[in-house]
Amino acid sequence: MNFYDSAFLALISVAGLLTWQQYHKKEDLPEAKTLIENAVTPHAKAEASQFTRLYITVYCLVMGSDWLQGPFVYSLYKDQFGLPERIVGLLFVTGFLSAAISGYFVGQFADKHGRRTACLIFCCTYSISCFSTLVPSLPVLFSGRIFGGLSTSVMYSAFESWMVTEFHKRRIDQAGTSLSSMFGIMTTMNSIVAILSGVFSEWLVQTTHTKRAPFMASAGLLTVAFWIIFGYWSENYGDSHSQDRTPASLSPQVNARQQNKRILTLGLASCFFEGSMYLFVFFWTPALKSAASHSNSTNLPPSLPLGMIFACFMGSTMLGSLLFNLLISKYQLLSPSRLLTMIFATASSALLAPIIFTSETLTFWAFCVFEMCVGMYWPSVGYLKGRFVEDGVRARVYGMLRIPLNVFVVVALGIMQEGEAYRNSVFLVCSGLLLFTSGVFHWAVGEGS
Repeated sequence: MNFYDSAFLALISVAGLLTWQQYHKKEDLPEAKTLIENAVTPHAKAEASQFTRLYITVYCLVMGSDWLQGPFVYSLYKDQFGLPERIVGLLFVTGFLSAAISGYFVGQFADKHGRRTACLIFCCTYSISCFSTLVPSLPVLFSGRIFGGLSTSVMYSAFESWMVTEFHKRRIDQAGTSLSSMFGIMTTMNSIVAILSGVFSEWLVQTTHTKRAPFMASAGLLTVAFWIIFGYWSENYGDSHSQDRTPASLSPQVNARQQNKRILTLGLASCFFEGSMYLFVFFWTPALKSAASHSNSTNLPPSLPLGMIFACFMGSTMLGSLLFNLLISKYQLLSPSRLLTMIFATASSALLAPIIFTSETLTFWAFCVFEMCVGMYWPSVGYLKGRFVEDGVRARVYGMLRIPLNVFVVVALGIMQEGEAYRNSVFLVCSGLLLFTSGVFHWAVGEGS
């Protein structure tokens, strides 16, 4: 068993231990929480369980459709279609630009015409993006990236907006299921789906001998998600749907300013952390290869098991989400805002590994720490957005929060260069931005959120 196989086994073993700790140690629950859970009626528990299963099923299908095609987008364009590197880069930039431009409008559409309707449209537009890979024509491929960027904006705004609004409307928290635990479950399931999707997509490519296969499988998952949403989801809207809404000016001005400051800080955090995450996706492979070459006694380029390393990263992400569930939902040792402050600082340190270390092993484990931070980040920021953003404008605000992120990534991709010096400068800049975000977040959001 090589090093990466052993690392994956260790990560999955720890994740299994934390899962057992989370779901099989009921006696460790705080007394007040135990009394609340005992007071919940069987009908309320059944409704909460049904709601959770219904949403998580669709969520896993949607995220699975994204994970299936993700590892092969670049390879499809570059290796199978034989497109020049410059064209491949333009295709990626087109997707992010489409997401940035559509960010506000798709959220506004979802609030006005319904989040369920927006989710149904997502299934259609993302399927169109998948089917565009069947035609290796540049106009068709660029159109597919435009639909893909539009779909990404919907995916990260409408689905979560629908869930949080329904969660509040149905009073799921009174049935013993907290919003933080819901986001923790989502992130854990997303990590599991990512690992399974990576294995399945690799098998599909080897079986069919075409990199188009994962995209067709993705369209199949989207079709199943469409019919579940169409048949079982209820509709909810934002304030723009109703002309009788209460004006925002009726809220106390001090509270409004505080909420706006917190929302803007969340936008800053999303921009820098998720932007660093996207850049990490581009640079982790050459960074690990560079570290491996320092300990390579031959002149041959190092060969890394990229699939197993990706599985290790996804295992680290799952480990982070399980830690979130234990720290926040079960034992309530930290507030989500305090945890996010620690996440940004830790991620900042982890991104310095390629600059400080020349060891492949240390660089790998530092990257695993970064992915663990990603696993804790998603449920933490999701919970805070669920608290700070009003249901009436939720999809609109969620869409707007992603606009700076997409602009950040477009600019970074636009000036991207090859070489270790440039790569290290990217890690250094991202590390500095995350450290800055940690300080700003601590000041603006506070400890009790």
